[in-house]
Amino acid sequence: MVTVTLAEAKAHLSHLLLQAGTGKETIITRRRPPVAHISPILKPRRPVKSLTQFRSRIPRWRKSSAGLLCEMRDEDL
Repeated sequence: MVTVTLAEAKAHLSHLLLQAGTGKETIITRRRPPVAHISPILKPRRPVKSLTQFRSRIPRWRKSSAGLLCEMRDEDL
């Protein structure tokens, strides 16, 4: 992780962003204390190809949703 001053960050922002693209992190300081952190964006997880495929992997309940809700409601009484 690299630490640079605010003035250096202003002068070399393009370079710092290129470094972030390669996975390097940078801390920007103003009069010694850190004020900003430049880091690469994590790649998002792969989306599910289809909702049908996603639902097929979820196990089915033996009772209907309405039945489960009625049981939960009656337990609280």
